[in-house]
Parts: sequence; structure tokens; C-alpha cells
Amino acid sequence: MKPIWLIPLFLCLALPLAAQSEKNNDPYPVNEGTLVGIGGSNLKDTYLSPGKNMNYTGVGLRILNERMRLTRLADHRISRQQVLNVDIAFTNNPAETATNFAGFIDYSLGYHYRFKPLPQLKILTGGSLRGMGGFIYNTRNGNNPTSAKVDIDLNLSAMAIYGLNIGDYPLTFRYQMELPFLGVFFSPHYGQSYYEIFNLGNYSGVVKANSFHNKFAIRNYLTIDFPIRNVTVRAGYLHSYYYTDVNNLQTHIISHSFVIGLVKEFHSFVIRRAKDREKHKSAFY
Repeated sequence: MKPIWLIPLFLCLALPLAAQSEKNNDPYPVNEGTLVGIGGSNLKDTYLSPGKNMNYTGVGLRILNERMRLTRLADHRISRQQVLNVDIAFTNNPAETATNFAGFIDYSLGYHYRFKPLPQLKILTGGSLRGMGGFIYNTRNGNNPTSAKVDIDLNLSAMAIYGLNIGDYPLTFRYQMELPFLGVFFSPHYGQSYYEIFNLGNYSGVVKANSFHNKFAIRNYLTIDFPIRNVTVRAGYLHSYYYTDVNNLQTHIISHSFVIGLVKEFHSFVIRRAKDREKHKSAFY
């Protein structure tokens, strides 16, 4: 294994430890949103279905939890974002003679430097570390019915947050993009069974370094926050595109989800003095 492959693995351990090392009494609230989504999914995996145009389409369901808060880094100009996402898809081939069930879970930890070119506008740029695990299961296959997916990536990440008041009614718009540029992922060879890999030890070449030459993935996330009485609602659209071409196998996982949920802000400690509340800036609003 080339040493460069170890960079995402090292950061996978280092970044969460760095996040835990930050003091829990930072005077900034946590902005947390929990959303559910539904939309369309398009799956293709030539390990399961060798046909080049064998796309499975259907319905996707999603649960997403996101947390953001300011940190002490760079004089409180860097915010931390954590996203936990669960994605499930139920898809059929064009002839509706076979079904692909898919399930994925991914977690990302990102840090963004904040610019404020306008009073209502925040621009956040930085990077994130993302790990993903999951599977695609084909009901028609007998010998190799499942294709496992495991990825660790370093991502470029950028976000724009814009606050707008219509009279006394506040709205907050956000657009975020994430693009992996370096990582490692798991892929068997064409026709290779998991029995060969894990029981017979034929695992040469199944862990690959990835960059733009063999993998392209992008996530676009657009949301709007608005209050309804005493709660804040977050609604939006999430588009995810994932494509790999390695070991004579091609995979794409495409999803379009409309999401909606609730947002809250809270402190990890008690604010005892009213004047201290003014110092507690939101990472999002």
C-alpha cells in the first residue's frame, strides 16, 4: 500500500480526536437539524448486473442529522459541522424482473473558515473527512447477490448562508457543496466473489486509492429555514451523485431527495448571566 493512501485513514482518527479535544464550555450554541426525506434513486453496479445500461430506478428514503457550532480556532472564525446521513433505496430494473435494495450510512466532519462580505451573507470554505459504508443487494443473483461499499474521503467543502427578513419574518437560505478529491475505497475485481477475498485471502487490489481519475462524487444541499410559531422548520433539496470505475467494474449511485425537519439551538452548558447571551453567536444564523 502506498503511503499516500494512509492520509485519509490517519485523518479519520485525528480529526474526531481534535474535535473532542476542544473545550466543552465554548460560549457558542449548537445548531442541530434533524430531517427526513423522500425522492428518487438510480443505481447501477456492474458487479451485480453486467449490462452497461442496466440502471435500477425507484424510491429513496433518507434521515439526516446535522450539527454546526463555532469553535475557538482562528479567533472563532472557524465552524465545525458534523453530518450523519442514512440512505435507503428500493429500485427495479427496466423490465421489473429484479430488484436492488440498497442501504448506506455516512458520517462527515468538516471545518470551515467564515467570511462575511455582506451583513446578511456568510461564505464558508474548508474541507471535511467523510466515511461511508453500505451495500447493494440484488434479489435475482444467486452466487454474488451483494455488493459492499466502503469509502473514506477527503472533501472540498463550501457553503453560503444568506439571511433575509420579509417584514418581521426571518428566512435563512443555505447552499452547500462537497466534492471528494482524495481517499481510499473497497472494490472487488470483476467476477471475484467475497468468498475468494475473505476466506481464501485473495485480496490483492481490492483496496484502491481514489481521486478524480477513478471516482467522481458530489453532494449539493439547498435548504431554507423558517419559523412556525415556536419552532424552526428546515426544508430543502439534496442531490447526491457517486460514480466509480475500477477493477473493470462501474458503479453509480444517484439520488434526489426533498427533505424537511426541525432545527433547534442549544448550549452544552447553562448560561447564567443575561449579558453572556449576547456573546453567543450562532454558527448558522
